[in-house]
Amino acid sequence: RVHLASPEQMTAGELQEMWELTRRAMTILRQEFRPEGFNIGMNIGKAAGAGVKDHFHQHVVPRWSGDANFMATIGGTKVLSYDQETVFSAVRDAFAR
Repeated sequence: RVHLASPEQMTAGELQEMWELTRRAMTILRQEFRPEGFNIGMNIGKAAGAGVKDHFHQHVVPRWSGDANFMATIGGTKVLSYDQETVFSAVRDAFAR
């Protein structure tokens, strides 16, 4: 929960916390939406698509066979097979448990 430009600036404990949160997110998404796979990644630096200076975060994107492969995950992209509020509520509630 710190504001850093790159994971290279993170402590070992912060890296461990980020990967634990990633694991937890994957578990919740599997339980709630049954994806067949995941893309996990980061945009680090402006040239890589980071939109906020000196900030990075990790994306956990659930995937299904036949979905919109290699779609952009930023900007105005709206490829959803679920209502956005339903997804938000399910994930928020699962993290709260």
